Amino acid sequence: MTRFKSWQDAVNAVLGAWLVLSPWAIGFGADTVAMANAVILGLALVAVSVGAIYAPAAWEKWTEAAIGVWMIVSPWLLGYADQRMPLRTAVATGVAIVALALWTLATGKEHAGLRTDRTAQ
Repeated sequence: MTRFKSWQDAVNAVLGAWLVLSPWAIGFGADTVAMANAVILGLALVAVSVGAIYAPAAWEKWTEAAIGVWMIVSPWLLGYADQRMPLRTAVATGVAIVALALWTLATGKEHAGLRTDRTAQ
C-alpha cells in the first residue's frame, strides 16, 4: 500500500477533478473558453498531483502553484470575468491550489531547500 507523502497532493488531485466536472456541475459548460480552461487545467492538475503523490519533487509543487495562479488570473486574461460562476470557481479553486502547493513546499521534509531532484529524499 502506498503511503501518502502529503495529503495536500491528494486534495489538489480532488480539486483538479472538481475543475474537470465544474462546467457541468454548476452550469457553465456552454461557455467554451471557461469550460476548456477548467477541463484542461483540471486534467493537468490531476496528473501532476497524482505524480506528486507517488514520487514527490519540488517541481511538481511549483507546477501545481502555477496552475493555481493561472486559475486565479484566467477569467480576466481569457475574458470571462463578467460571468459570476466560472469566475468564482476559477478564483476560489486557484487560491486553494496555490495555498496547498505552497504549504507542501514550506513544510515537506522532502522539499527542504526547495530541491528539485529526487535523489536527496
